[in-house]
Amino acid sequence: MNTHVKDAVGSNVRRARSQQLGDLLRRSAARSPDKLALVFRDHRDTFRDLDAVVNRTANALAAMGIGKGERIAILSRNSRSFVILRFALARIGAVTTPVNYMLNAQDVAYILEHSGARGLICQDSLCATADAALDGIAGGPDILLSIHHGGEAVSGRWQPVEPLFDHPDSTEPWADLGAGDPIQMMYTSGTESRPKGAMLTSEALYAQYMTVITDGEMNSDTIELHCLPLFHCAQLDCFLTADLYLGATSILHDGADPVAMFRTIQEEKVTKLFCPPTVWIALLRHPDFDKYDLGSLRQGYYGASIMPTAVIEELSQRLPDMRLYNFYGQTEMAPCATILRPEEQLTKLGSAGRPGLNVETRVVDDEGNTLPVGEVGEIVHRSPHLIQGYYNDPEKTAESFRNGWFHSGDLGRFDEDGYLYVVDRKKDMIKSGGENVASREVEEAIFRHPKIAEVAVFGIPHPKWIEAVTAVIVPKDGETLTLDEVEAYCRETLSHFKSPKHVAIREGLPKNASGKILKRELRLEFAEIFEV
Repeated sequence: MNTHVKDAVGSNVRRARSQQLGDLLRRSAARSPDKLALVFRDHRDTFRDLDAVVNRTANALAAMGIGKGERIAILSRNSRSFVILRFALARIGAVTTPVNYMLNAQDVAYILEHSGARGLICQDSLCATADAALDGIAGGPDILLSIHHGGEAVSGRWQPVEPLFDHPDSTEPWADLGAGDPIQMMYTSGTESRPKGAMLTSEALYAQYMTVITDGEMNSDTIELHCLPLFHCAQLDCFLTADLYLGATSILHDGADPVAMFRTIQEEKVTKLFCPPTVWIALLRHPDFDKYDLGSLRQGYYGASIMPTAVIEELSQRLPDMRLYNFYGQTEMAPCATILRPEEQLTKLGSAGRPGLNVETRVVDDEGNTLPVGEVGEIVHRSPHLIQGYYNDPEKTAESFRNGWFHSGDLGRFDEDGYLYVVDRKKDMIKSGGENVASREVEEAIFRHPKIAEVAVFGIPHPKWIEAVTAVIVPKDGETLTLDEVEAYCRETLSHFKSPKHVAIREGLPKNASGKILKRELRLEFAEIFEV
């Protein structure tokens, strides 16, 4: 057999065995062609419709010269176009690189430069930020496409993306990807440091889909409302893509507006919803919560941070028919690592659950030794979910992958039943007066005050204690809260060394678009409270 024939046979074998991200929609369309797949504003696409427009868009992108392995950044709020483009890029083997739409021009420029993006696809209302980013870098993307989401005018450098959806060729392209070829690059949220490009393969994503589908008890009969940003891996890969894989119906919003969410849940009989704790809290505290019929909800999910136990208890009372799941993980795990099931929410309060179907998790000391039950150490994982590494960052990759395990940077412990409890981020552990103080433990205690809606606890430099426990608190709407009241409550409920040395009351906390509280900003703001 000559080399040409051998190569052709190899390609045919790979295509016959293909399990790429680009294959996912075709298979769902073959199973359920007329079922409603995606709803966004006035668009209601069946799986057949969605598959066809993805093919046309993929061929249009290929005709523009975009090929296998090239990074294409998407800077956009949630939209039908985002979904189409994500799968169209996968079908030609390009690497979708979502960008946080809350970033400023400098941060966008950093990601474009760092990723070496060949193209940038940008929502019209964000094109001014993108223009400023592009003007600040040399040799940036040469393909610039705009999504006309809000109807805003854009500069002449942008080509509209919508004509690509009507490309005449609807045949399905196929990219001959190898097992280790990345298909998606997610930038870490950067709450503590510069974002890193986390490279994910189709194999990693499919392994993650199987974990969340199995342990999250997902099926094709659900109607899910997706409100959190698709640039974040939780909404994109734990929920939206898992639903499209199963053949479930997805309703897409471009933000987490409580009234719009309530209305959609009632009108569309939504059965499934994911929110980070901050959004669940916002829904519960909204004055219209009880004005809408939310009884269709059967499955609720949370992640991004640990849910205060008081909120879990309140959700179980106010939405008694909704089964609640906690997904814990991080971008590098694609992102789910452990799951706490509904029947465990109240018996294992505060737990992140047990490792998912395709995950091994341990707690280790600084030398990598597995720690006994109950002892706190770093959480490490083994899983096919994991990233290939960080793009153009071998040092960070080597730092995170040690002794055959991925080191998460989170601190935790296991109980005697094998349930994981996340104590804190390693960087969030406060070392005050020679004692370790877990910011999460202090937050849990403070949150139980009946007038408090949100709290962030962190350490700042102190001349005597080295680090001082500091709390920034947001009162519930309509409640008046004094510093004396908070400080007295802390003295009553916390050990002296855990009680905050400084308390501030604010109207809100800084957050990224995935709902994570940005403690880095708070640390900077309060860094000079005490003279060191």
